[in-house]
Amino acid sequence: MTAHPRTRRALFARGSLTLRMILLAGLWIVPLLVVGGFALDDVLSSAIRRNFDDQLNYAATALIATAEVGPNGEARSNRPLSDQRFLEPYSGLYWQVSVAGEEPFRSRSLWDRALAWKAHDDCSAGCFYNSAGFRDEPLRVVERDAVLPGRATVFHFQVAQVSRDLDEQVQALRDTLWWSLSLLGLGLLILAALQSTYGLWPLRKVSRAIAAIRSGAATRVPQAFPPEISPLVAELNDLLDDNAKQAEAAKLHAGNLAHALKTPMSVLLGAARENAPDLAALVVSQTAIMQRHVDHQLARARAAGRRTASTARAEVWPALEGLVRTLERIHADRGVVIDLDGARDAAFRGERQDLEEMLGNLLDNAAIYGGGRVFVTVARGSETVVITIEDDGRGIAAADRGALFERGARLDTGTPGTGLGLAIVRDVADIYGGTVELGDSEDLGGLMVTLTLPAAGSSAA
Repeated sequence: MTAHPRTRRALFARGSLTLRMILLAGLWIVPLLVVGGFALDDVLSSAIRRNFDDQLNYAATALIATAEVGPNGEARSNRPLSDQRFLEPYSGLYWQVSVAGEEPFRSRSLWDRALAWKAHDDCSAGCFYNSAGFRDEPLRVVERDAVLPGRATVFHFQVAQVSRDLDEQVQALRDTLWWSLSLLGLGLLILAALQSTYGLWPLRKVSRAIAAIRSGAATRVPQAFPPEISPLVAELNDLLDDNAKQAEAAKLHAGNLAHALKTPMSVLLGAARENAPDLAALVVSQTAIMQRHVDHQLARARAAGRRTASTARAEVWPALEGLVRTLERIHADRGVVIDLDGARDAAFRGERQDLEEMLGNLLDNAAIYGGGRVFVTVARGSETVVITIEDDGRGIAAADRGALFERGARLDTGTPGTGLGLAIVRDVADIYGGTVELGDSEDLGGLMVTLTLPAAGSSAA
């Protein structure tokens, strides 16, 4: 499968992960190869020069071993050295034995030339140096000082070889070394580019899968990905599922709202066409019904839009205290008293406005339908906050409790209200993953409502 043109352009775009990984590899590989190359060059070049000097020193040792003092006190050789080049004029390999005040004893290869003698403090172990004494023949010289049997004079033994061969060997080594390291560096950079390109290929597959979802060709990201990418794919699929659920819920509630508004609108339209004498009263009553349904859906929409589960935090106790002060003033003529108890540090993982809307509806219902006394208990768990609201009213039969969560359902029609309080509480709690349950209050004898919500972590000090 060929990559999309935009994807191919993005592989090496500025700021891309592929380009960053290749540059990082280059910044690591190139300096290491350069440092390693200089180190190898130094080690191998030194080895070649050391081997060259060892050969010269070996020849100097052989020269000393074959040297003797002649009848006139001069130095001579009792047998020729094995290397044939010492016998060929200007061959590039020479030896010479020198003593102060006398003509030097030279190899045939020197012919009519002589090696310059350098004065050294002690060359018994060998002194190595470069010499430019011969035109167009740079020399590498080893000089050894020795005393021959039969004479106390110190003789200076010199063996020299043209260093051009040495330089050529070193240069050949360097050429091979740097070409090899350059090819190695290029290969490593190509390998880094391949690793970056194909190592990140699953992410591009994820991108194409998301594009397919956006175009409607798929609904989920396939699970066939490496273990490193699987958690990302799982989170994406969970997000898609959550969005699908929200979209489905939105369509459902939009349909419910349309259905709920259809009947009041039909009533108003029919009354208007018939010019009904109670048209004004019908407009007021049916408009109130529509307003209740609109308020309910708006409450749900606000809660869903504000939900930020990972960051939002609302302290439960301050929200309860504010609601209690307000409701006790509103119901002061009935002598309503609301008592609080429990965990003061409990926090809800959600928006405070949604928490107050849920608690406000529950506390208002308890104040309206109870006998005047309301008891609220807050319990904090590791992952949940449980808020229990009890009143001293007549309570509700178990068979009738389920109906209270229906929109507009009211068991006491003689008391003012919209019939949407518990439905709003249920829907908002459901958005946050919470629950609301009805039961009997053992202490006060009335209704007990248990609201369970997700808990927020401890706030930073």
